[in-house]
Amino acid sequence: MQTRKKVPSNRKPKAATSDILGTAQRAPRVKPKWKEHYARLVDLQETLMRRRIDSANDALSEQPVFSSHMADAATDTYDRDLALGMLSSEQDSLYQVEQAIDRILNGNYGVCELTGKPIEPARLVAVPWTRFSATAEKQLEREGSRKHPRLGPRETVGREPAPKEPEE
Repeated sequence: MQTRKKVPSNRKPKAATSDILGTAQRAPRVKPKWKEHYARLVDLQETLMRRRIDSANDALSEQPVFSSHMADAATDTYDRDLALGMLSSEQDSLYQVEQAIDRILNGNYGVCELTGKPIEPARLVAVPWTRFSATAEKQLEREGSRKHPRLGPRETVGREPAPKEPEE
């Protein structure tokens, strides 16, 4: 009995499941010490992204060309400006959370960027995206390097400046 020679085929190899469904992304390796912080930060990131999309949709929603009353038009403009302000603030928060996730993946999480010492565990629980220990943060604020948005003195908030007299 003779055996047949195998003729090279022009067929492509069979597709694997990963070829059809796409490559499965493996979960990033996170040190067990930071798994809980990583999970909280990822949840916070997803929440901020959803809120950012909602704020953007609210701000960009089609405004009516005409309004039945000037006060309605002013309210619509105020709401749009508020949504854009919130969008900007949430973008900054999202950036800080993403940076914290990167620090976990790079192995730099939990270390103060100013002193190089470990950040207190209670601080990481309270502010999981923090880059500085509490003492370093206070030092930066004292030196004026870190500025947080603040309102003016109580007497000045909500009051309009005195109108200037027109020049002749």
